[in-house]
Amino acid sequence: MHELFRKIAHHASEAVGSAWAFVGALTIIIVWALTGPVFHFSDTWQLIINTGTTILTFLTVFLIQNTQNRDAKAMHLKLDELIKAIKEARNKMIDLEEMSDAELDELEKQFRALRNQKDS
Repeated sequence: MHELFRKIAHHASEAVGSAWAFVGALTIIIVWALTGPVFHFSDTWQLIINTGTTILTFLTVFLIQNTQNRDAKAMHLKLDELIKAIKEARNKMIDLEEMSDAELDELEKQFRALRNQKDS
C-alpha cells in the first residue's frame, strides 16, 4: 500500500505541478465564470466551484506533503553522506534534524561565532 501511494503521489505531484495542469485549472475557472450569467450566479453555481476546489486542495495537500517528506529525507541522507566523507566535518552534524530546538539554537550560535571570526 505504501509503495503504491508513493508512486501515485509522485506521478500526481508531477502532473499537478505542470504547466498543463495550470492551463487546465485556468480553463475550468474561465468556463465556470462564463457560465455565471447562464445560471444567474446562483448559489448552486458558486457551490460547484467551491466544492471542486476544496476537494482538489484537500487531496493535493497530502500529495505535496508526501513529496516534500521524501525530498527532505533524500537531502538529509545526501548531506549525511557528505559529512561522513569529509574528515574535518563534525560527525555530530549527521541526523541534525533529530536535535532539540535548544541544541539547534546552540549550534547556530557556534556557527554565528565562526562567521563573525572570519569577518573580523
